[in-house]
Amino acid sequence: MIEEEARAWVRDRFGVSRETAVERFGGILAAEAENQNLIARSTLDTIWSRHLTDSAQLVPLAAAAPDGIWLDVGSGAGLPGIVVALLTDRPIVLVEPRTKRVAFLRDAAQALGIADRVTVVGSKIESYRPTTPVAIVSARAVAELSALMVSTAHCTDSSTVWLLPKGRSAQSEVDAARAKWQGRFHVEPSITQPESGIVVATQIGAR
Repeated sequence: MIEEEARAWVRDRFGVSRETAVERFGGILAAEAENQNLIARSTLDTIWSRHLTDSAQLVPLAAAAPDGIWLDVGSGAGLPGIVVALLTDRPIVLVEPRTKRVAFLRDAAQALGIADRVTVVGSKIESYRPTTPVAIVSARAVAELSALMVSTAHCTDSSTVWLLPKGRSAQSEVDAARAKWQGRFHVEPSITQPESGIVVATQIGAR
């Protein structure tokens, strides 16, 4: 997917105003990448296909999720969490342990006018305790699938939808996770990187 196709995908599904908001975030992200290693500099010229639309494609996959919080684990550069916040009206919780990235996420949410719906938690996911189980969990390049579920399961229940971009290892990680976790697992092909997969998991519980 080339840059214009990636941008058009967001515009066609979410409208021009939300596309513009995502573009603003892309500018904020690119500027901060000069100060800290948020994204590889080699991907700045393909920021839509590699990062923005790559994150946005998770939103339609959450269509069947219940109302409630979208929890993004290890948010780092705000991918996918900030993008999701710009494309939906859900409350978003971004959990990120690194201090400089926490500051970046808070500043970005404020600059984009979404700080009223975006909560940035500066800790590891094991220390975060939501008041009710979250509706959706996302995590981009954080940990192997089964390990991620171990660290995050206390935030979820059987109604939670897990949306986890996993690259080429998606199916092998699902196969390994099934030994420890029961539920429904599906690997959705990425629209931006056809060789990559997104794990969509529901009704998850430990065996």
